[in-house]
Amino acid sequence: MTPSPQDDPKTLVSTDWLAAHLRDPDLRVLDASWFLPGSGRDAKAEYDAAHIPGARFFDIDEIADLRSELPHMAPPPEKFISRMRTMGVGDGHQVVVYDSMGIFSAARVWWTFRLMGKTDVAVLDGGFAKWQAEGREVEDMPPIVRDRHMTVSRQNHLVKDVTQVAHAAKLAEAEIIDARAVARFRGEAPEPRPGLRSGHIPGSRNLPFADVLNPDGTMKPPAALKAVFEAAGVDLTKPAITTCGSGVTAAVLSLALERIGHRNHALYDGSWSEWGMYDDLRVATGP
Repeated sequence: MTPSPQDDPKTLVSTDWLAAHLRDPDLRVLDASWFLPGSGRDAKAEYDAAHIPGARFFDIDEIADLRSELPHMAPPPEKFISRMRTMGVGDGHQVVVYDSMGIFSAARVWWTFRLMGKTDVAVLDGGFAKWQAEGREVEDMPPIVRDRHMTVSRQNHLVKDVTQVAHAAKLAEAEIIDARAVARFRGEAPEPRPGLRSGHIPGSRNLPFADVLNPDGTMKPPAALKAVFEAAGVDLTKPAITTCGSGVTAAVLSLALERIGHRNHALYDGSWSEWGMYDDLRVATGP
């Protein structure tokens, strides 16, 4: 096994890196698989059938702020702490998060850990699909969990609410980057969630999250990522706000920004699930 020189335990690690460190006593692996409504797939059932040895299942829809009507909003710190302790994840652990799609929902959990002030967390490059394609070990047994103390320090600068995003859009003081597919961004395709208008936040840029990935679901190298952002019209000298349908694939762009050294970025947690709901918020269509 030859771990890649691109491996970074604070952003992205290869399957070789994880295989080399899988038995480390302070490593914790999380399966953060999640699927769009109507996909017909059950992430927890798939985890129960097969997962990377020792992995815990991170339920994005449950480890969330259930007081909000919006889907999977970031959890309150006390709930995050409670759930992580129950899963045996705490201070001093190196966390690796994966999902079954390549890089899709795992980045959302990476961002959630960062929001809570935890930086020793990385996404598995290529995810469970790559791990399985390489014939690596899987299991169907639940892990043995031991409680571990966790402290958090919420990093409020990493998240934006609708008022902050509307202000940023009006003043053009940040690059708002939308990770949804082109047809949804342009308002040419319906939203998967009923009741939402079609289109995008005025002044935002469209960079479908798949554009930062290779065909095998791994993330493009930093030089190629920088070129993709620039091709989308993103001014990388300005602060960035990532957005998408419900705050999941926006985090893929946040991870990509972190990989190219762009540190001044935040995620719009409500994303289009919120913006598309309110008639008093302006919506743009077309390119």
